[in-house]
Amino acid sequence: MVLRTSVAPMSAPVDPTAASAWSSLRRLADSFTPDLRGWFDSEPERVDLYTFDAADLHVDLSKSYLTAEVLAALFALVTDTDIVSRRDAMFAGDRINVTEDRAVLHTALRLPKGAALEIDGRDVVADVHAELDKMYAFADQVRSGEWVGASGKRIETVVNIGIGGSDLGPVMVYEALLPYKQQGLECRFVSNIDPTDLWEKTHDLDPETTLFIIASKTFTTLETMTNARLAKKWLLDGLAGAGVINDAEQQAEAIAKHFVAVSTALDLVADFGIDPANAFGFWDWVGGRYSVDSVIGTSVCVAIGPERFAEFLSGFHAIDEHFRTTAVEQNVPMIMGLLNVWYNNFLDAQSHAVLPYAQYLHRFPAYLQQLTMESNGKSVRWDSSPVTTQTGEVFWGEPGTNGQHAFYQLLHQGTKLIPADFIAVANSAHPLTDGDADVHDLLMSNFFAQTAALAWGKTEEEVRAEGTAEEIVGARVFPGNRPTAAILAPELSPKIVGELIALYEHITFVEGAIWGIDSFDQWGVELGKVLAKQLAPAVSGDEAALEQADPSTRAQIEWYRAHRTS
Repeated sequence: MVLRTSVAPMSAPVDPTAASAWSSLRRLADSFTPDLRGWFDSEPERVDLYTFDAADLHVDLSKSYLTAEVLAALFALVTDTDIVSRRDAMFAGDRINVTEDRAVLHTALRLPKGAALEIDGRDVVADVHAELDKMYAFADQVRSGEWVGASGKRIETVVNIGIGGSDLGPVMVYEALLPYKQQGLECRFVSNIDPTDLWEKTHDLDPETTLFIIASKTFTTLETMTNARLAKKWLLDGLAGAGVINDAEQQAEAIAKHFVAVSTALDLVADFGIDPANAFGFWDWVGGRYSVDSVIGTSVCVAIGPERFAEFLSGFHAIDEHFRTTAVEQNVPMIMGLLNVWYNNFLDAQSHAVLPYAQYLHRFPAYLQQLTMESNGKSVRWDSSPVTTQTGEVFWGEPGTNGQHAFYQLLHQGTKLIPADFIAVANSAHPLTDGDADVHDLLMSNFFAQTAALAWGKTEEEVRAEGTAEEIVGARVFPGNRPTAAILAPELSPKIVGELIALYEHITFVEGAIWGIDSFDQWGVELGKVLAKQLAPAVSGDEAALEQADPSTRAQIEWYRAHRTS
């Protein structure tokens, strides 16, 4: 089926606080006292009522702050704020990113080849798959050894240079899928303009076996292009030192063999020395934080191969279809987004923990920080009117069991409400035993124990029954009633990593739709970049530029310059 879309301006957002469902939720919150023990006692079917499946993900929300009344009011809020229409508009390609007048079509990046979505007379899916096929062919060349460097040696290390979504997504997925990486082929990731980042990622590499991917849509991003130029110098100096290149012509040939680009600015790509034939393109309807499943994931594709990358995309699509077609009452991203609004806007939760009990997902919380906070950290709605309620969540987390020996004290006995998502898989990529003990079972015992301990806690009576001295009973009481969600999957495969990312993409969408904000622009990141360019001359010694800085910034720069030793 070919969908043809309207590009009519989006209507003004609904004020959620004026909705009758909002008033109902406020009344419920005013008298709300969480009682997980009582709810489980009075609802023998609670686990069945609040456990859901989406593709391969099994999601248990029974230990969350959901009751029948709360859930009914949240479902009413879906109707009052017309989330379903906005969801459908996104999938259809309407320009719901109104401040940039763009469609929001990250979901088109993972549509199968047989699908079609027509926007402004172009078959978007055909365009996507043309770039994917090009990326797949390149990945096969590198993996097979057909693509060689200037000295004829095969590539052993791919260094991805990007920032933001061009870095956080690829590095997170690469780390998550290390068991699927081709042996003898490594990826490294450079994003920070701090010169130590590039040095650490390149100083022990062989230029003859290193390939750089420069990921910048405009090919003008300050941090990325600075690092790209430094990488070019490192490469050329190294090849010259090894006697591989001796003149300008050989330099140009070396750059073409050791650099490729992910960009649409083909003129600037060519100016850099990269053959435009080795530039992989994407579109303005792909936001950076939603782009890892596009050619921004080229490094991942080289590492795991086209077949596995296609499985990765299929995971996204499976959750897309669940979100697009499943009734609200069984729709996992919809329910989890609503639940987060309940916590944030009515129960005053200020942050949200994501706790993967899978070491390969150690970068997942950092990835979600950009996805959620860049998307929904807004104080105006999509029509530029002020928001009418709190927006955004502060996402944070670490892999279990590391966090248990760090911040779980706050989760268990602190004074803050911190909803927590626990993520785990049933099968380890590397099963080990310690004597007769299965170590993955030990990990999962911690997973199950933590959600139980947070829910049930330990009462004064239970502490006393253990023979605890009266003067320290209070210190050993656990209040319990701490809300958690448990997300389980069979294994950490490419498909399931795609499912996890898409799940949180759509959770983020639901929250933003309720708040009436444009979750797909990111103007808040621009001002600092502009000021950095303005201040650069002052930092480098331009006294006239320094005089233009505010007194505090000027004093900081003066201190910095006075203490520079190199």
